[in-house]
Amino acid sequence: MTTLDLVLPVDEYDSLDELTALAHRAERVGFARISAGETTGRDMVTTFAMLGDRTQEIGISTDVLSPFGRKPTVLAQTALTMHELTGGRFRLGLGTSSPAIAERWHGDAFESPLRRLRETIEVIRTVYEGGAVSYDGSVYDLGGLSYERPVPDSPPPIDVAALGPKATELTGRFADGWVPQLFTPDGLLDRLTNLERGCQLGDRSVESIRVMPLVRCFASDDPERAREAMRSTLAFLIGAYGPYYGNSVANQGYEAEVTAIRSAWDDRDTEAMTAALPEKLMDRLGAAGTPETVRERVSQFVDLPGVDGVRVGFVRGMDPEDRRKTMAALEPLLD
Repeated sequence: MTTLDLVLPVDEYDSLDELTALAHRAERVGFARISAGETTGRDMVTTFAMLGDRTQEIGISTDVLSPFGRKPTVLAQTALTMHELTGGRFRLGLGTSSPAIAERWHGDAFESPLRRLRETIEVIRTVYEGGAVSYDGSVYDLGGLSYERPVPDSPPPIDVAALGPKATELTGRFADGWVPQLFTPDGLLDRLTNLERGCQLGDRSVESIRVMPLVRCFASDDPERAREAMRSTLAFLIGAYGPYYGNSVANQGYEAEVTAIRSAWDDRDTEAMTAALPEKLMDRLGAAGTPETVRERVSQFVDLPGVDGVRVGFVRGMDPEDRRKTMAALEPLLD
């Protein structure tokens, strides 16, 4: 049986009831967890509190919340409250986000992001320990107050979305899970060495870290339509969606391809940007085509040593029926 999480396209549904129906389907067919990222759309804490209340067994995650948007003590309160609401099904997902979100949405300078992330995790752990919170860091200086509720013996695990070597090393040293994305299988194996290094520094076992890469999927009876949608989405993420995704893909051995995609985006030529993404690279980053092809590509990631499963994501241009068919294509892996 394969472990699959489902990343919900929260902001693509007009109705929260429709989103709930998708979560119910994921729970019914055997997905392990549901999650979603947070940018400038719906607030993920409120959304997943609702989904946690409306589901019974499926895990609930927030992949990811930014420490530039919420203080670490508030994140700890959120995690502990979600833990209570879901009966222990919650995992807290964190990540540094991006300069655009931190500065242009949260209004905070994007300074020392890894240091801020590390201190955020350490403060959350301090709250988890109970008692007065005392922390003297370079970003946060806290002391004197305590969490006013009982703290569970097993508080919510902390997952981190990380791409680069230092961020991944930090994840291995301080977090409980790693939720990367836009990696080829070879690139993921290479980055896993940084996760292992972090675990060594933290005197921890790498087996204790839940490794769940996000793989975008689109299974269709019209495989060419699915592949074109995948190419468009991946090209946009690489070329236009902040610097980090593109830098990560370039560092996996695709610098020329990333340069070409970014050059097209500089001219706002989205057709050229999509055309600049080679099919071979697209197939290493995502899973698009027939149901059999999608299952095969997802299985390639699941079978990698050190990987616990896959977080199934979608792409732009999919409608609810496309998502239903893609989930159905992956159901045999859940048996």
